[in-house]
Amino acid sequence: MTTATTADEGRAYDQNTGFGTPRYRTYVLSALTLIYILNFVDRGLLAVVGPDLVPELGLTDTQFGLLTGFGFALLYTIVGIPLARYADASHRVWIMTVCVALWSVMTVLCGLATEITIGSLTIGAFWVLLMCRVGVGIGEAGCTPPANSLIADYYAPRDRSQALGVYSMGVTLGGMFANLIGGWVTDAFDWRTAFFVVGFPGVLIALIFKLTVKEPPRGFTDPAGAQSKEPVPLREAIRELMEKPAFWLMTAGATIAAFCGYGISSFQSIFLVRTHGITTGEAAIWINTPVALSAAIGTFATGWLATRLYKTHPGAIAWVPALGLAVSIPFYVFAFKTESLLLAAFGLIIGGFVKYGYIAAQYTIGQGVVSMRVRAMAIAVLLFIANLLGYGFGPLFIGFTSDIFFVNGAAELGIAAEELARNDCHPRAIGALSENLQNVCGAVYAQSLQSAMIIMAVLYAASALFYLLTWRRLDKDMVDRNGAG
Repeated sequence: MTTATTADEGRAYDQNTGFGTPRYRTYVLSALTLIYILNFVDRGLLAVVGPDLVPELGLTDTQFGLLTGFGFALLYTIVGIPLARYADASHRVWIMTVCVALWSVMTVLCGLATEITIGSLTIGAFWVLLMCRVGVGIGEAGCTPPANSLIADYYAPRDRSQALGVYSMGVTLGGMFANLIGGWVTDAFDWRTAFFVVGFPGVLIALIFKLTVKEPPRGFTDPAGAQSKEPVPLREAIRELMEKPAFWLMTAGATIAAFCGYGISSFQSIFLVRTHGITTGEAAIWINTPVALSAAIGTFATGWLATRLYKTHPGAIAWVPALGLAVSIPFYVFAFKTESLLLAAFGLIIGGFVKYGYIAAQYTIGQGVVSMRVRAMAIAVLLFIANLLGYGFGPLFIGFTSDIFFVNGAAELGIAAEELARNDCHPRAIGALSENLQNVCGAVYAQSLQSAMIIMAVLYAASALFYLLTWRRLDKDMVDRNGAG
C-alpha cells in the first residue's frame, strides 16, 4: 500500500490556500461530502423504515433503540481509534475506499435479516439484524477521521471551518436522502428493498473515489518546518489532549447533542406514524425530508455565520452553536406536544435549522486545539466519546423510557405487562383486541413515546451549557489562532 506523500513533495501548490487547484479542491470536498451523505443514508435508513420493520420483526422500542444506537455505535467507536491512528500515518484515500465498500455491503445484508435456524440453534431476526448493523458500524468508522485529516491538508486554516461546514452537511443531507429514498421505496415495495436500493451504489462510489482523489502531502497547509513524517505516540497524543480543557468541554457538549439528536431522529418516524396515523412513506417524505433539508441548510448557515464571526470574534465558533441548541428546545417540545401534524412539522423544521451549528464547531475546535500530527486522533477521540455515549445510548434511552411509560401507563389502567404488548396496539393488530385493551392502546401507545421525546428535547439545554463553557477556554487552548475570546 502506498504511504502518504510527504509535505515537501507538494510545494508546487500554494501552501497558504491548500493542496491542489481551487477547482480540484472543490471536487475533493464534494466527493468527501457525498461519502459523508452516503454514510448517514446507510446508518439512518433503519430509523426511516422502523414503523414497518418493528411490528414485522416483533421488536420492542428498547430493542429498536439498541439496533439504531448501541448496536451500531459500539464497534463503530472501538474500531474508530485504530483506524484514525492508521490514518495519521498511512494512505487516507485507501482507508476510506475500503470502508465505504464494506459498510455498503453490510447495508444490503440488513435487508436480508430474518430468523435463521442452524441445526437445533435458532437465531432470531433481531440478532441477525444486530450483527449486520455492527458490520455497518465497523465500515463507517473509517470515514470521518481520515476525511477530516484530508480536508485539513486540502484547505488552509482560514478556509477550513467553512469547508468543514460543507462536509458537515452530510449529516443532515444524508438524513434527507434516507427519508426520500427509504420512505418512497418502503411504501412502494417494502423495507427490505429500501436497504438494497441505498446499499448497492456505495460500492461504485468507493471505486470512483479511489480513482479520482489524490492523497495530499500530509501537513501541507501547516507552517514550513512544522511537519513530521512520524506519527505521534498514542500516549503523547492523549497527553496533548489532556492539556486542552476546551477540547473536553466541547466533547461533552457534542456528546449530549448527539445523545439527544440521534435519539430523536431514530424515533421520529415511529413517533409521527403512531401519533398522527400516517404511513411510513408519508412521514419520511412529507415531514422528515423537509426537516432534514432545513437542518442541512441550517448546518451550512450556522457554520458560515460562525466562520464570518470567527475573523473578529473567534469565540463565535462555540457560542453560536450554544445559542442554536438552546433556541431549538421550545420548538421541539411544541412539535412533540401539538396535535396538529402541520404544526409539528413546523416545530421540527425550525428546531432542526437552528441546532446543528455544533457539528462544524466540534470539528473546528477538535482540530484547532491540537498540533497537526494529532488532528485525526483528536477527531477519533471526540467521535469515540460522542458516538459511544451519544449515539450509542440516545436511541436506547428513548426506547427504554418509552417502554417504561407504556408499561406503567397500562398498569395504571389495570392492564399487566403480560396482557398487552406494544405491537398488539399496531393498527394491523389492534382489531384482534378486546374493546378495553383497544382503549388502553389509545391512551398509552403513542403517548408513551411522546413523553420520552419531550424529555430528550429538554436535555439540549445541557449541551448548550457546555458549549458556553468551551467558549471561555478557547483563548487559552486554540493552536491555529491566538486568542478566541
